[in-house]
Amino acid sequence: MQITVFSAHAFEQPYLTTAAQGSHELHFVTDALSLTTVEQAKGSMAVALFTSDDASAPILERLHALGVRYVAVRAVGHDQVDLAAAARLGLRVANVPEYSPYAVAEHAVALMLGLSRQLCRASNQLQHGDFRLDNLVGFDLHGKTVGIMGCGRIGAVMATILHGFGCRLLGADVVEDPTLCQRFGLAYLPSENLYEQADIISVHIPLTSHTYHLLDAAALAKMKPGVMLINTGRGGVLDTQAALDALKSGQLGYLGLDVYEHEKGLFFNDRSQQPLPETDPLLAELVSLPNVLVTGHQAFLTHEALTNIAATTLANINCWQQKETCLNELRPG
Repeated sequence: MQITVFSAHAFEQPYLTTAAQGSHELHFVTDALSLTTVEQAKGSMAVALFTSDDASAPILERLHALGVRYVAVRAVGHDQVDLAAAARLGLRVANVPEYSPYAVAEHAVALMLGLSRQLCRASNQLQHGDFRLDNLVGFDLHGKTVGIMGCGRIGAVMATILHGFGCRLLGADVVEDPTLCQRFGLAYLPSENLYEQADIISVHIPLTSHTYHLLDAAALAKMKPGVMLINTGRGGVLDTQAALDALKSGQLGYLGLDVYEHEKGLFFNDRSQQPLPETDPLLAELVSLPNVLVTGHQAFLTHEALTNIAATTLANINCWQQKETCLNELRPG
């Protein structure tokens, strides 16, 4: 089968080629899927998409007209795909529900440590020959109360790691896992109560119509003054302008992001020749602050995760080709 892989980054192409095992013809397109690029899927029965691709109804309709029947999402998040339109057109859609919860959880902890121990500021000072410690006083994670929003696979790994640090753990989720309570003493609370008690909040929830801007100005105002907020989930869960305002007022003490609500068309690309203040003034103002640490959606970027993403993506397509049940298939609602 010919598969067109949109947003085919150099770092993942070898993994996809290995996973295909020569049984599929992979057509790598470095550009994101859009109305401008959709014609490059001509001749393919399947497309493989990433988080930066646009699989809205008009584009899915064009893919169907070109002969595409399968849409494989190379990620957990699939909010970029109009599942209702796909079902109407008879397009089969699947995602990668798990690739390495350790990769994302460990990156979230890295953001916590980077902020709590002033690592970026320390590195910048050292490069300029400034070895003073006056601006580098941090704090222990041990003994802090950490709220985990979304206690699924990634959230559970977060609980495991932070329990080892000696943190008190709170959780918020629509489905509670009693194992986390038994093993790590995690206490489930309504979000409002978690906001009030947590010194650090780590976000691991999907982006839906219900979670868009869940963390808005009102939610941020309910948090403890000086709280650290980490988001490695989805960018749209956080109202970024509200977060910037909370940072300026001191209500938000630290912000660590691996995702950004306006990242599409920005992340995964080399923008070094374009001044960031002109490209994205909101992000430019954020990263100028010493208590903000932003990475470009790289939490998933480990050898283990890339191997699993490629293997599951191709396995989904193989199931469809062989008319077998695809356990990762997505349906509307």
